[in-house]
This record gives sequence, structure tokens and C-alpha cells, in this order.
Amino acid sequence: MKKFTILMLCIATLGLASCKKEPIVQSSNAILTVVKDVSTNAWVLSNDGKTFSADIAVPQIDQYHIDNEGTLVYISYNNGASYIALPFVYNVDAYSYEVYNGGVSIDVQSSDYQATTPIKPTSTVRVKIVLVGNDL
Repeated sequence: MKKFTILMLCIATLGLASCKKEPIVQSSNAILTVVKDVSTNAWVLSNDGKTFSADIAVPQIDQYHIDNEGTLVYISYNNGASYIALPFVYNVDAYSYEVYNGGVSIDVQSSDYQATTPIKPTSTVRVKIVLVGNDL
């Protein structure tokens, strides 16, 4: 019985000792921050009256960025003193964003059906767009 236990222990030790260690190499990411002000007249109501949208041109966003990299969007109602990460819900309105080739679109929609028409921002809002990628 002792010989069998010692044999099993030797096999387990050889199995664990033969594990190959490979270093994990991560490439460093580049970060680009774009800050834009969106005026109240930039918000356009959709044909069905359920979405306000504002398009922000960001020429650094191309198809490669959309397919392989990341985009974060923040909005500020106090001229950049603080930012709220999108998506979020405020006063029954849901704020979200869409990234497309050449820019970002911010949408404001009602989060429930008590009031289907969203509230349009009444002042200029500052938007911070953070692009995370390899070759920015």
C-alpha cells in the first residue's frame, strides 16, 4: 500500500513539475480624450417623438476602432466640474450612446411609458469621449 501511495505521489510531482510557464505580454494601450460642448439646438427629436439625439464628430473613430478598440462617453451639466458615465437614467430619461465611423451619437429616451417624450437638455452640456486603443 505504501509503495502504491509513493508511486502516485511521484507521478503527481512529475506532472506538476513539467508544467510550462509562459509569460503574458500585454501591449500598452493609448488613450485619447476628446471634450466637446453640445449646445441645446444640437439635439434633434426623432420622427416618432421618442428620442432626442446629438451627433458629435470624432474623426479618430474609424472602422478599426469600432471593431477592435473601446469608447467611453461621459456627460457634464456643470461645465466639466463633474461627469456622469453613460448609460444612465435621470428624471425618468435614459441617456445612452452609439459609436459609428466618424463620431458618437448621444440619445435621450424615456425609460418608461409614463411620459414617452424625453426632456431635451436646456443648457449646453459638455461631453467627454475617451478612446482606448493601440494606435491613437
